[in-house]
Amino acid sequence: MFSQELRDDVLAGEITVSFRLWKRPKVKVGGRYPVGPGQDLIEVDYLERVPFAAITAADVRRAGEPDREALRRRAAHAGPIDDDTLLYRVEFHAVPVGR
Repeated sequence: MFSQELRDDVLAGEITVSFRLWKRPKVKVGGRYPVGPGQDLIEVDYLERVPFAAITAADVRRAGEPDREALRRRAAHAGPIDDDTLLYRVEFHAVPVGR
């Protein structure tokens, strides 16, 4: 699920990647997952683990963040993130069935 302030941008296709600090993957490629409490979904296109330092400026923009430090703060809700911390990079597209 995405925080409320990101949901509209996810459904509009403006946010197409997310970075998650998981111990193991919680999604799978081809899986569909709710964006929020409604019927709108995302479908996962690609999943990989990357060190935080490898996140590109383009991915920061695709994640809807203004800069890398904002992305670090958002992803760090599950624990501290340094440049060597491995995150799951999740590419997805919106499947807006409830609109």
